[in-house]
Amino acid sequence: MKTWISLLIIAAAVLAASCGGKTPTPTSPSGPTLGFFVSSRTSVTGNLGGLRGADATCQALGAAAGQGAKTWRAYLSVERDPDNGNQPTHARNRIGAGPWHNAAGTLVAANLTELHARTGDAAIFLDERGQRINGQWPSSPTPNEHDILTGSNADGTVFVGGTCNDWTSDSATTFAQIGHSDGFGAGGSTAGTVVSWNSAHANQNCSNTAPRGGAGRIYCFAR
Repeated sequence: MKTWISLLIIAAAVLAASCGGKTPTPTSPSGPTLGFFVSSRTSVTGNLGGLRGADATCQALGAAAGQGAKTWRAYLSVERDPDNGNQPTHARNRIGAGPWHNAAGTLVAANLTELHARTGDAAIFLDERGQRINGQWPSSPTPNEHDILTGSNADGTVFVGGTCNDWTSDSATTFAQIGHSDGFGAGGSTAGTVVSWNSAHANQNCSNTAPRGGAGRIYCFAR
């Protein structure tokens, strides 16, 4: 009888110690993980090493942000893709189906339709470190760098003649179509296409991405 009583006392003590009136701390992530960013890395020219070079940039930056296990793709269109039988490749077809969240955990878009229906926003289109891109938003630092290389129309298809020769050219006779990451034009304008995050206007040329407000940044998405 004493043996059984002793065992019951020990079992009760173990149970009390294991519970302790505390809830176990969860080990799973409490929010969405990074699935989209504007590249912190810049390029003086439109020669990004083609789609492969641009993808490598996205992959390296994604890995630096702790998300290297994901497959990262640059949001860029080309007219002749050597990995697609030298046929056009559209940016919208490279990035998966969504959803995508930024470095702050904020939803950028749930799917491709939402993505291509939205406008630029400095608080949403952040780099992989969660930093805003200099633009024309109120109180923005300078210089303006909100022109993001895309080579795309607003629907995410290739903008013919606007891809810096499929991202291999640094020529002053070629140009790139760009988007505004902050959705603003000169003087804070929101008229016309300046609000577009992916197809606001053409840059000056591919030899220098800075004029008109650029720095040779690209958009990166996790597939």
